[in-house]
Formats: sequence, structure tokens, C-alpha cells
Amino acid sequence: MKNQLTVRGVAIGAIGAVIITTSSMFVALKLSSLPWPIIFVALVSMFGLKALGNTNLREINVTHTIMSAGAMVAGGLAFTLPGIFILDPQAQVSTLKLLLLTFGGVALGLIFTALIRKYFVETKKLPYPMGEAAAETLKVGDRGGKKAITLFVSMGAAAIFTFIRDWMQKIPAVLLSKKMALYGSTCGIWISPMLISVGYLLGPVFIGVWFLGAVIGDFGVLLGGTELGFWDNAQALTIKSSLGIGMMVGTGIGIIVKGILPKAKEIFGGMFKKDSAGDAIVPMRWAPIVMVVLAFLFTILLDMGVVASIVTILGVWVATAMSAQCVGQSGINPMEIFGIIVLLAAKAVSSVGGTEAFFVAAIVAVACGLVGDVMNDFKAGYILGTDPKAQWIGECIGGIIGTVVSVGVLMVIVKAYGPEVFGSQEFPAAQAGAVAAMVGGISHVPAFVIGLVIAVILYFINFPVMTLGLGVYLPFYMSATALIGGVLRLIVTKALPKVEKEGTGLVIASGLLGGEAIMGVVIALIIAVQAIA
Repeated sequence: MKNQLTVRGVAIGAIGAVIITTSSMFVALKLSSLPWPIIFVALVSMFGLKALGNTNLREINVTHTIMSAGAMVAGGLAFTLPGIFILDPQAQVSTLKLLLLTFGGVALGLIFTALIRKYFVETKKLPYPMGEAAAETLKVGDRGGKKAITLFVSMGAAAIFTFIRDWMQKIPAVLLSKKMALYGSTCGIWISPMLISVGYLLGPVFIGVWFLGAVIGDFGVLLGGTELGFWDNAQALTIKSSLGIGMMVGTGIGIIVKGILPKAKEIFGGMFKKDSAGDAIVPMRWAPIVMVVLAFLFTILLDMGVVASIVTILGVWVATAMSAQCVGQSGINPMEIFGIIVLLAAKAVSSVGGTEAFFVAAIVAVACGLVGDVMNDFKAGYILGTDPKAQWIGECIGGIIGTVVSVGVLMVIVKAYGPEVFGSQEFPAAQAGAVAAMVGGISHVPAFVIGLVIAVILYFINFPVMTLGLGVYLPFYMSATALIGGVLRLIVTKALPKVEKEGTGLVIASGLLGGEAIMGVVIALIIAVQAIA
């Protein structure tokens, strides 16, 4: 770890983690979205360490891992817990309980990151488009030359475009079909350089499957099923969402049964062997003890009950694997959906209360948010040759900072605005509202079961079913925009093979992705400062 995990890197990363976590909490609650911070923090880390002199890409990589880890911790909390107050503004949740559940999610995220990193990054070699873009940005930025100019020009163009679209609001973010909207569909295009770049980086195969899912969900279920009289609009919407969630759950089961259990000795052996870490980043014999302690604390201090606490920890095992797969294949991390899935499982087998059900969802979402985010960092580290142990320690530092800061910011908002602010125009917290709506159970069980069974079968024949399920579940305009990038990659590969071979397309895509992500973080920071003021 020499010259990778350094005192100055930790200091820069810690300061950045406080700022990024604060802005992430505000933007997640206010805009119901959260831009990936990885490109922004990678560049901030590079410029900060280069200003101090005598740095290297691996030190930069570890520093930006620290800086970004807290962002998705905040996202996991913001996308779930405010649902308590949306359902009951008079609900009382202590700061101690918030700290415990957030720290529990972070601790579980750290454990499972250490265990599954090698499988998803090195064995399966998933694309992780955000991680690839970050690595490419750092390599090209460090070398300079024509490619660096291409990178930063495309990055600047995307940043300016995003500023005009999101801050000045001179360009519409989404163009929707009014005709399809009558069926509850979001058919249209999201004018997003970042998502087009994600499509380019993932390539036509993954994106084609993703778009196929969107066609099934919107044109098959919403339009076709309604027009043929199989169901009404309200039923169609519940079928679509339940089918998509079922597919994602089925993918998670497939990952565990086909991919992880056969390699359980290598992946989890470090938890039971005294002298070997197995595939884990660090020796993990302490992990089972931590899980038992967390189950006890969840049971006693959070009043979740023994069964719900055990289901939560087992659920995190499945959900973090789903998150790692989902981010690796699509660049999207629907952490609140993973929280909902485990919440529903806990309610099915226990008598967990309403508030405590949100605790289950929050713990899972925080763990999945952390894992999904840092797996991008680990992908970048794998490309750059960074010591994963140094990165994992950085993840620990950033995760702990994220715990304290995200809970602190949430409590400040509650005290300053009142709990009734969640679900209002001030802080819509749309994802938390969705969690609140699902506390009652799966909206259409048959569609959920069908999606689950289909996904398990397709996963076992190596079909990229996670992206299919995402396409069914996510708004159509996201899938359509990503398709543009996939088609562009196909055209470049066939018509401009020299451009593809030289990697110019990858550089431009990384720049466009980074430009929108950076401007998204900058706007989030501005919003956070204004809200605090």
C-alpha cells in the first residue's frame, strides 16, 4: 500500500467526503435523484494531490474512493427513511437509532464488498461503465496530449449543456409522448449525455436487452395489455413494476445459486479460516461476529425482532450481490428497490412494525448504495493496478464519515423544516414515497412470481436478465436514451474501426459522462449551500 493510502490522501478524501455526503443528502431529497460522484471526485483528488506534488494514479484512486463512499450512504438513507414521516409526520425516530441503522448498513456493505469484489470485478469482469470512465479519465488526464484535449473538451461541452438544461432550464430534460402517457407510460427521450455515454460504454448487446425490457414493460404490458382488455391502466402499472422487481429478485437468486454458492469456499472462506483470506480483500474472521452483534443490536435497540433482523442480514447478502451485478452491467443502482425487496421478505415471515420495516429497507439500501458505488472505484483500481486493500480501508473511512454526516444532515432538515416537509414540494423524496407505498406488500404477486421464475431460468442460460428487468421497471425514456449510445457504439465499431481501436470513442464517452456527472455534483453543492443558508 506504499504511496497509495497516504496521510495527505486521507485528509483530502475526508474533507471531500463531508462535502459530497452533505450535497448528496440534499439533492437526493430535493431532486429525487443522485448523480454518480466518481468522475467529479476523481478529478478533484487528482488536482488536489498534483498540487501537493509527487503523486501517482493509485494514490489518487484511493483518495477518491474515500471521497465518494459517503455519497451513496446518504442516498440509501434519503431514498428510504423519510417514508416514515410521509406516512406519519408525528413519528419519533431518535438520532441514536438513525446512527445505528446507518452504521449497520455501512458495516454490512464493507463486509460484502470485501467478500465479493474479486468475483464481480476480476472473475466476471463486469464492465462497470462509471469505473471504466473514471480510470480512463485519470489515465488520459495524467498523460496529457491530444486525447486529454479530446477528453476535457467533451467534458466541458457536457458540463455546459447540463448547466443550461438543469440550472438555467433552457433545455427540457425529458421529451415524452403524450399518447403513451395516457397508458401511464414514460415513453420518450431523456436528453442526457451521461446516459448516452453509459449506453456507448456498455455496448449494443447489454443495451439491446435493456431496451427489450422497456418495450415489454411499456408497449407490451401498459399499451398492449390494456388495449387488448386484459387489465385496466391501474392494474397495468402494478403488473409492470411487480414484473420488473420480480426479475431483479430472480436475478439475485440466480447470482447466488449459480455464481456465488459454487465458489462459496473461495468467496466466504476468509470468514472461517485463520490463516487465509480466500478471495476477500482482508482477513474476514471477524465478520461473523460483527453480523451476530448487528443482529442483536437490530433486535434490541431498533425493535426489529429476531426474525426480521436475521432476514435483513441475509437479505443484504443477496441484495449487495444484485447491486454489484446491476451497477456492473448498467451503471444504475436502484438501491431503494433492493431495500423494498428485503422489506417485503421481512414482512412476509415476521410481524415487524411499520417504522421498523423502514429500518430494514434503510439498512439494505445503505449497504447496496455503498457497495454499488465503491465497486466502480474498485473497477477503476483494477484497471490502474491499485492495491484493493488500500481502497477498502479508504472505503471504511469514507463510509464512517458518510454515516455521521448523512444522519446529521437528515436530522438538521427534520429540525429546521419539520418532518412533514418530506413528500412536499420542498423535499419530494420520491423514492422514500415509493418505499412507503410498498410497505403494504407486493402490488401484483402473480406478476412478481412470473418475473422471478423467468429471471432465474434466463440467468442460468447466461442471458443478461438483470438489464432486462431494469428495462421493464425503469422509466422508458432512460432505456431509450441508453439505446442511442449502444447504437452509436455499433455504428462506430462497424463504420469507423480505427476510432474504436484507438479508443477515441471511449475517451469522448468518458468525457461526456464525466461532464454531466460533475455539473450534477456542482449543482447539488449549490442547492445544499442554499438550503443551509
